[in-house]
Amino acid sequence: MKALVYRGPGQKEWIEVEKPTLQKPTDVIVKILKTTICGTDLHILKGDVPAVTDGRILGHEGVGVVEEVGDSVTQFKKGDKVIISAVTACGSCYYCKKQLYAHCEDGGWILGHLIDGTQAEYVRIPHADNSLHRVPDGVSEEALVMLSDILPTSFEIGTLSAKVNPGDTVAIVGAGPIGLSAVLTAQFYSPAEIIMIDLDDNRLQAAKDLGATQLINSTTENVMEKNQSGN
Repeated sequence: MKALVYRGPGQKEWIEVEKPTLQKPTDVIVKILKTTICGTDLHILKGDVPAVTDGRILGHEGVGVVEEVGDSVTQFKKGDKVIISAVTACGSCYYCKKQLYAHCEDGGWILGHLIDGTQAEYVRIPHADNSLHRVPDGVSEEALVMLSDILPTSFEIGTLSAKVNPGDTVAIVGAGPIGLSAVLTAQFYSPAEIIMIDLDDNRLQAAKDLGATQLINSTTENVMEKNQSGN
């Protein structure tokens, strides 16, 4: 199969590699339909993540179809269309029981990091029953892949961590995919204002289209002065 492989800082290859196989009875093999590039992947390619070693297949986001199923997997069968979670969860360790899945003792963020990832034709998913989500046919795969990491990250690390409440004023710095998703997820809690700050007018317009109520281009506007003036 073809895969994008890390070869050290600043180096990558799109090459032929062996197709993954089941290693544990809780594994599945997923045929990738759609994947995407995360900002974390760019950090890896720069050499910022030393745990990623030469030869690692990159990627931790994707939508695909279950190809093979381990004997202990109960929630999925061959042919199921699934979203791959960026975070692998065993479901039974101390952290999983507290719903801190990113800290799973046998998982967390491992795809494209400590084990081979999703930027390939096929990927092995450990603890599949807790690390995949079945989806119906007919839904946009491009939209679904955003649910692997981007939207849930903005919701958990942005909106929930910020404890957004009705009537709040929310400022979001950076209108990239996570920032734009935070515009969407913040609206679940009815803030009075959502201020988007970025350097790019096109991204700022996208934020406005998604619900931002105030835009600041910090290359031409003083954020503090504009906030104080209320304009």
